[in-house]
Amino acid sequence: MKNSFLFISITLLFFSCQSSRNGEDKGFVVNDVARARLDSTLKSIIEGGSIAGVSALIFEKDKEVYFNAFGYADREAKVPIDRSTIVRIFSMTKPITGVALMKLYEEGKFQLDDPLSKYAPEFANQKVFAGYDAKGKMILEEPHRPVTIRDITRHTAGFVSNLPDTTSIFGRLVKQTDPMNRENTLEQMAKKLGSLPLTFHPGEQWSYGPSVDVQAFLVERLSGTPFDQYAKEIVLDPLKMNTTHYVVAENDRKRFAAAYRKEGDSLVRISDEMANSFNFKKWPLTPGGWGLTATLDDYMRFARMLVKKGSFDGTSILKPETITLMSTNQLADSVTERMWLPSKGQVGFGIDFAVRIKPPATTEENNGFVGEFFWDGAASTLFWVDPVNELTAVLFVQVFPFDRSLHKKFRDAVYGVYKQPAK
Repeated sequence: MKNSFLFISITLLFFSCQSSRNGEDKGFVVNDVARARLDSTLKSIIEGGSIAGVSALIFEKDKEVYFNAFGYADREAKVPIDRSTIVRIFSMTKPITGVALMKLYEEGKFQLDDPLSKYAPEFANQKVFAGYDAKGKMILEEPHRPVTIRDITRHTAGFVSNLPDTTSIFGRLVKQTDPMNRENTLEQMAKKLGSLPLTFHPGEQWSYGPSVDVQAFLVERLSGTPFDQYAKEIVLDPLKMNTTHYVVAENDRKRFAAAYRKEGDSLVRISDEMANSFNFKKWPLTPGGWGLTATLDDYMRFARMLVKKGSFDGTSILKPETITLMSTNQLADSVTERMWLPSKGQVGFGIDFAVRIKPPATTEENNGFVGEFFWDGAASTLFWVDPVNELTAVLFVQVFPFDRSLHKKFRDAVYGVYKQPAK
């Protein structure tokens, strides 16, 4: 009798375990179907020849649910892209800068609606460019209000972004001033940028530009510590992001991905001299808006800290309420001019993240859940945080120009093609 009972118990335990394994994907977005879809999608992109290599990593509910890599980190040398490949993350540097800045916010060093000039008099006397008069002289207006720190966290400051027509007086002035020259320190950058007119009244438009580089300068000013050192001590080291640097170490360069440019139907390698010029030497400029390199796992540690509301792997970076603030839309409906931000879908903008505020309006838009926050990089990298599903995703490629279609395909592979609700 005892033996029969033991046999039945072991049998029930076996089937229970089997059921658990077979059903481990229940309730998960990234299940076996999604994994097959992801593999097929990423393979087809490589086979289509639009990129040399791609890697992707997804965590959901504190569990790794997907990793794979296809193609090459260096096509010409036949070096496969893999988990240890280091890439240029470009503007995915921005959220790291934002987290560093908000650490100072938590310490009471500033309020978001403080004028920037309260801490940085370099920006105290800026005027707003309003065109030219009959004699071709620039018309400069007093700003309706000062640039605030909130403005520099959401790209509503009015700083010059794209270089204006260099045949114009304003364009020549911007080119001559050259605030973002790599030879400038952050303080020199701030002085030069602060000497230029704003392109619109603060808070009235969304225009992507050097605002996050100004955040890096502000971190340096408020902390009394060089920005790169502060970011390392406050964000990167605590999260064990050990390969995230401006300068790629000599012994890591063999893992550094090549960069490519799509030219018509061809994929052309960008010369190593050009592609690596910023990351193979230490420059005076340590931009907050771009410049870092990282591995897939490094950036995923950052993303997982965000989905876990500021704490990860036994370390606390920010308070939960600060993460909530950063991932809340900060753009008023009155901000109707938004550059190319609408191309990201139904989004607003928080503190250094785009924030999804509505479901996709069409099947052509990027898929995602309301409440997600994300950003991407010039070489077509992408990450997002989906709090609804406790999901974080990182996609690494190294291709120019920025390819929005890659993100659309990747998101559709994760979530499935968006189906509009029946009316």
